[in-house]
Amino acid sequence: MNKKWLGCGGLVVLGLIVGLWAVGLYNGLVSGNEKVNEAWAQVENVYQRRADLIPNLVETVKGSAGFEQTTLQNIVDARSRVGQVSADSSILSDPAKFAQFEQAQGQLSSALSRLLVVVENYPDLKSTVAFRDLMSQLEGTENRISVERKRFNEVARDWNVQVKRFPTSLFIRLLGWDFRDKAYFTAQPGAETAPKVDFNSGANR
Repeated sequence: MNKKWLGCGGLVVLGLIVGLWAVGLYNGLVSGNEKVNEAWAQVENVYQRRADLIPNLVETVKGSAGFEQTTLQNIVDARSRVGQVSADSSILSDPAKFAQFEQAQGQLSSALSRLLVVVENYPDLKSTVAFRDLMSQLEGTENRISVERKRFNEVARDWNVQVKRFPTSLFIRLLGWDFRDKAYFTAQPGAETAPKVDFNSGANR
């Protein structure tokens, strides 16, 4: 009889140990997931900062006589497409939606790069205080975007390793916990190639 109770007691203790371990594992995953969400929020903040600068930038450039209108329209259109793509943290576990977000941001980056190249042909515009101030803010924002994207990738990598490790991955599947891989930022196709601008064309001036 004593052996039976000892056996039952041992199972109870083992169950408690496993249960406590599972609770600790779950809480660790919740914490890790929140770190990813926090890093993503910082990415959203800097991208939003860039989007907020664009209307003032466009208005400032418009004031320059004969500035290439196609370049400005491309920026306005790219910014509009960015606003149409969901950026909440739910896209982190949806590779297709994440790729759509990254593509929209990449198109805006390309449009802004073209603007910077075209501006070289307008020294009067470059010399204005308002434009220089906006360029300084934009440059700082682009740097922050690069920093926050890198930080997010690092946090997302740590998270993906965490959820794939055994026995964590086994518990996630068995208990139906909603913890999935997170997407990464990648280099956009053609990002290494500078935009081409034909200064000899006066069609848009």
